[in-house]
Amino acid sequence: MPSKIAAPSARNRTLVVVESPSKAKTINKYLGDDYTVYASIGHIKDLPKKEIGIDFDNHYEPRYEVIAGKEKVVRQLKKLAGEADSVLIATDPDREGEAIAWHISNEIEFARKPVYRVLFNEITKKAIVEAIGQPRQIDYRLVRSQQTRQGLDKIVGYRISPFLWNVVYRGLSAGRVQSVALRLICEREAEIDAFTPQEYWTISGDFVTPEKESFRTRLVKVRGDKPEITNGQQAEEIAAAIQGRLFAVSDIVPKVIQRRQPLPFTTSLLQQAASNQLGFGSQKTMRVAQQLYEGIELGPEGATGLITYMRTDSTRISGEAVGQAQEYITRQFGKEYIGPGSPTKSGKNSQDAHEAIRPTTVSRTPESLRKHLSADQFKLYELIWKRFLASMMAPAKIEQTRVDVEDHEKEFVFRATGNRTIFPGFFRVYDDQQELDYEAQKSTRDEVEKEQIVKLPEHLSLKDALRLSELDRRQSFTRPPARYTEASLVKELDNYGIGRPSTYASIFSTLQERRYVELQKKKIIPTELGKDVSTILVANFPELFNVKFTAEMEDELDKVASGDDEYEKVLDSFYRPLESALSHRKADPVIPQNREAEVCEKCGKGRMIVKWTTSGKFLGCSCYPQCKNIKSIATTKAKPKDTGIACPTCGEGHMLLRNGRLGPFLACSNYPKCNTLLNLSKQRHIEPKKAPPVKTDLGCPKCGSLMYLRSGKRGPWLGCSTFPKCRGRLSWNSVEKEVREHWESVMKDHLKAHPEVVIRMVDGSAAPMTLPIEDIISRAEEAGLISSQSEQENEVTA
Repeated sequence: MPSKIAAPSARNRTLVVVESPSKAKTINKYLGDDYTVYASIGHIKDLPKKEIGIDFDNHYEPRYEVIAGKEKVVRQLKKLAGEADSVLIATDPDREGEAIAWHISNEIEFARKPVYRVLFNEITKKAIVEAIGQPRQIDYRLVRSQQTRQGLDKIVGYRISPFLWNVVYRGLSAGRVQSVALRLICEREAEIDAFTPQEYWTISGDFVTPEKESFRTRLVKVRGDKPEITNGQQAEEIAAAIQGRLFAVSDIVPKVIQRRQPLPFTTSLLQQAASNQLGFGSQKTMRVAQQLYEGIELGPEGATGLITYMRTDSTRISGEAVGQAQEYITRQFGKEYIGPGSPTKSGKNSQDAHEAIRPTTVSRTPESLRKHLSADQFKLYELIWKRFLASMMAPAKIEQTRVDVEDHEKEFVFRATGNRTIFPGFFRVYDDQQELDYEAQKSTRDEVEKEQIVKLPEHLSLKDALRLSELDRRQSFTRPPARYTEASLVKELDNYGIGRPSTYASIFSTLQERRYVELQKKKIIPTELGKDVSTILVANFPELFNVKFTAEMEDELDKVASGDDEYEKVLDSFYRPLESALSHRKADPVIPQNREAEVCEKCGKGRMIVKWTTSGKFLGCSCYPQCKNIKSIATTKAKPKDTGIACPTCGEGHMLLRNGRLGPFLACSNYPKCNTLLNLSKQRHIEPKKAPPVKTDLGCPKCGSLMYLRSGKRGPWLGCSTFPKCRGRLSWNSVEKEVREHWESVMKDHLKAHPEVVIRMVDGSAAPMTLPIEDIISRAEEAGLISSQSEQENEVTA
């Protein structure tokens, strides 16, 4: 018989409570036998799921209940607290962690043991020992701030969502911050739709020096003015006037500029950089960062925390970390590379309670850890390590030289700009110019465009005669505002002071799950449903779903945390105006889509108004059910796109990208002869075909139906065969050993009979499953496997 795992005991010890098992494992190795470390696995209590859980008649007091499935954890916590001499709660050092600590302390209050809060921003022996030596009481102001945020979000969800059910259809939801983010996305899309491109032309000239060195310039002045060339005829006229003239260097202006070292990462900056440089979504970034923070197995060293706490809006660096970085920089690069020290810039609403995100020990280089880290962990750690070290280094010094070239009649001026690095400074470590330019650009409306930098001739002097070797005329068009990416959406919210480090990652994913937006080629595009919902919310509650009000509410939450405002006062100032607006709008909702509704041609009384269903929208008579006249709404529904992927079932058809009620999917072009479907993930990656489940003789603990056995990423798992009618699950480890072994053998044979299908392109090569479907289509077009969409449309037109 296998030996049973001994139940944890805290008898005659200090109980230390954290959120996650991996964090518990890392901390446990630093503490001796006088401590028992136990993980609560996140929150143990929350507001009720199926009701608002706020008592509006009793000062808005929240009503909490133990989260379903956490009963065993709570029982174990009570048992350990009863045995322990004292309790230290070491949950994360933020408002969420403070709230978890408060709930735990309330549950173990009966034990009448001393309960303290300990905080550390990194999971290292030194930090943990120092934290345990400086315990404090739970800060109820931080708890109240978290409760205020949760209360505001619940009020919006439970009061506004039913309004959407009545106006649009049941099941839709609104969020205090997410709906404002959706408004920003939809307003940007409306600007793009309304944009009219303007034609313009630029003229470039290639000049050759007497030493036969050439360099490219651009025309910057025509007869003393900036050239405004709006069509090809003007461009040709100017080019004709330039040809045949004599040119010489008229001005050389060198200047030394400093490129300041970047700030270390805040949560917002980390998510943006990981998105731009690594292609990580915000949730993936935070998930991997959490792993690096809580601890990675480093061989003989055991589990070790590699970065500081990853939810922060501060750029502060501790004096000790600055000292370590300066020692490392001196050793590796020399004293002249040491920067000014810890940057102190913080955001508008920065709590500055933590440090910036940095490696716990700068001497742990990415390469030294590569063998211990997964590919994603290595990429993110390298990014954090390089960014921190760069922030501690000296600025780069660059000599920027501007050269003007003028004709002998002084009518046309061409200009070139060249750079020469005098002192590389932090560029020795962090030289991603595009990311640095992106961060320096405050607006998210324009794509980052790098200034055209050319390699200037080594020997160039004033009045040097130059020969014009080539004159290039290029047509361009002004571009509409840029669509948001995950990175630029986080940047925009951060600029406005909306949301906090703990909420950025969930904002976009929530909008995606609600099918309000889609991600195409890394750009966020609102769906028709998203546009309609945003339009209706803004029309009915303009004061609630706007940027200024939402940012002000973040300020109020900070005031509650600092004790400058009160929980009840903030909720009351929010709830009463909302209820007043709702009472008016429920009876007379504003639906902008119906402002110009036509009279029903059947009954002559009603109007043909827009009505929504889960599968789309249509026009229906407002006198329904007396008049049942309906009309379809003409839509520019996207035609199915050929992906260049061969059907894995019939092998003859191509998989087409289609849009359905539940979002995009791939379907065989031979339908209905072949009905093969492939699903897409939220990131629009192709999901591999899974083997069908095995039907077992095990009963569902909820409804008694038979259970399905499936193979998942974490091993076998059991789910009710009647899903989604019943969502019963059964823990695999709770099944008797002999029964498990039997079904594991059955599953092994089952997987052999249903091997994983390799998805291939029509040329036989494996489909790149880690790329979004739009990138796969682009590659297929470039490889000539399929026609481009424009070519397909031209063929149809022809």
